[in-house]
Amino acid sequence: MMSTNRLQNETTWPFYVFLVGSMFCLLSSSMCHLFSCHSHKLNILLLRMDYVGITVMIITSFFPPIYYIFQCSPYWQIVYLSGITIMGIFTITTLLSPVFSTGKYRSFRAVLFMSMGLFGLIPAVHAVILNWDEPERNVTLAYELAMALSYLIGTMFYVTRIPERWRPGFFDLAGHSHQIFHVFVILGALSHYGAAQVFLEYRSRLGCDTQ
Repeated sequence: MMSTNRLQNETTWPFYVFLVGSMFCLLSSSMCHLFSCHSHKLNILLLRMDYVGITVMIITSFFPPIYYIFQCSPYWQIVYLSGITIMGIFTITTLLSPVFSTGKYRSFRAVLFMSMGLFGLIPAVHAVILNWDEPERNVTLAYELAMALSYLIGTMFYVTRIPERWRPGFFDLAGHSHQIFHVFVILGALSHYGAAQVFLEYRSRLGCDTQ
């Protein structure tokens, strides 16, 4: 863990934006799975909030890496953070539509999530080039690769409905694709949390004057 003294001169709000987004995602998911059996109407509403929570976490997960990596390049901070925020608003607006909440558009919802994640490849490549000689590069890449794989694998379970498609009814209570999806979302969030700590410590140590 990083000491308070090392971080006292560094802006920490992007780190906490990510934590708040992650907590909102987990809260909305918990509410959905606890109370969705109340009624069909509430089930549909909570499912939408579940998707919104995932979208919010994806948006906020961009803030620590983008802010700290490009802290000395405010223009790129604005470009990348504005880009993912606009994509997120569009995704949330779409997911809140009753039409796109149906099972017919399950794959479409997954494509929206994947598109937001793939957007991160652009600043990621830019960041690698910008920080090619930095020793933290490999550590952060490993964390972010683990996050990307977690989200991708989870999405594949979500889209393919494995394993319940193989044994309908057997996984109704536990072990179905939606639960597996959430497990991988949590693993991805934990990986990104580790990367965010490295970003924060890196920027608090280096600053902008040496770049």
